Amino acid sequence: MARETPEKQLFVCENCGYSSVKWLGRCPECGSWDSMLEKTILPKTPPKGQMACKTSSKEGEVPLPLSAISSKDRAIRIPVGIDEFDRVLGGGIVPGSLILIGGEPGIGKSTILLQALTILSERGLNVLYISGEESPAQIRLRAERLGAHQGSLLILCESNMELVLKAVLDTGPDILAVDSIQTLFDPQIGSLPGSMNQVRNVTSALMHMAKGLKIPIFIVGHVTKDGAIAGPRVLEHLVDTVLYFEGDRTHSFRILRTVKNRFGPTHEIGVFEMTDSGLSEVSNPSNIFLEQRGKASPGSVILPCIEGSRPILVEIQALVNQSYLAMPRRTTAGVDTNRLALLTAVAEKHLDITLYDKDIFINVVGGFRLSEPAADLPLICAILSSLIEKPLGTRIAVFGEVGLTGEVRPVGQMQLRLNEAARLGITRCILPEPGGQKLNVPANMDVINISSIQGIVNFMDL
Repeated sequence: MARETPEKQLFVCENCGYSSVKWLGRCPECGSWDSMLEKTILPKTPPKGQMACKTSSKEGEVPLPLSAISSKDRAIRIPVGIDEFDRVLGGGIVPGSLILIGGEPGIGKSTILLQALTILSERGLNVLYISGEESPAQIRLRAERLGAHQGSLLILCESNMELVLKAVLDTGPDILAVDSIQTLFDPQIGSLPGSMNQVRNVTSALMHMAKGLKIPIFIVGHVTKDGAIAGPRVLEHLVDTVLYFEGDRTHSFRILRTVKNRFGPTHEIGVFEMTDSGLSEVSNPSNIFLEQRGKASPGSVILPCIEGSRPILVEIQALVNQSYLAMPRRTTAGVDTNRLALLTAVAEKHLDITLYDKDIFINVVGGFRLSEPAADLPLICAILSSLIEKPLGTRIAVFGEVGLTGEVRPVGQMQLRLNEAARLGITRCILPEPGGQKLNVPANMDVINISSIQGIVNFMDL
């Protein structure tokens, strides 16, 4: 007769799962303080959920050369039915993919997921929605508010990973969603739900399920104080697609951005507007970001930026004011503060202007965030326009990268930027010399090519 394994008393780190027979003030694995908690370790039993889930759809598979794999086996995407959502996914959902939707609390992650799942269930797909944060009645109330309660969506409120795996095997869903990954826990792991060890192991189990059963899985991840999902890059390398929800909750617009996509392009964006009935698509975001722009004002410049494959016109605003502080303020919203400091130094050096004693505030209208170098020249134009109290005009667009020596360099997809600007009524565009790019200037548009930021001074007749 086999002898039973006795229980053990161990001290386990709640962050990383490191175990020790004695208490330690600082975890030697992750370096966190006061994270060692006493746990009773029960005798190990064979895992029910992950062992029951096959890790391959075919048993006895053998390695094949790439040339021997038939192209007919390529996955057929499942369109969600929300154009902006399909755009960031690369055309639709790939079977067997693990998709992470991250963002700050209250930004709209659960809302867009519930809307998408309801549309899929109304098309006859078997969709299972697992929630560890809400009760079935609360999900029903939210669905009624969104007008998304007509589908045959299956709801399960559970946080035990073993019971979740059992429910998946029993129902056999075509699509699975987990909201949120921080609430799920594996009872055989001695750490608290939401800890790095739990999140990593639960996500790994879901990844094996997605690949083995060939079902797409959506998981929702909350952003920590450091701006990462469930800790410093815990989930991004495990999943196939990472989508970030961005936007200021004081504004109604939300941006769903692709950060990683193994089955499509990255850095695509989808634009939504938060309304009383949920998130609605914005098919023409340029009009949305510019619709409240009035007459020409000092410090206001239009930038044709590129997000993924989409051109969008956004407005950059600058306010330059005399500072009475020992350290003048440099405040930005939607632009990197370090980039502003660099461009301020370049402008002060090569334009012979005084900015060291000025407060400079930069804002990108609508809560939009800019990261591409094409915003360099518009930022300098906005700062100069506000400094001298002279507007550029309402029908002028500016883009270009600025170097440390004051030169203005060409940027990518200049033709696409010009076409979008012309479509929205822009009649004049300030841009770098095209270099090797061939540009077809749209009709009724005047193009001004400059090679250095001194060209802005000449244009404004300073």
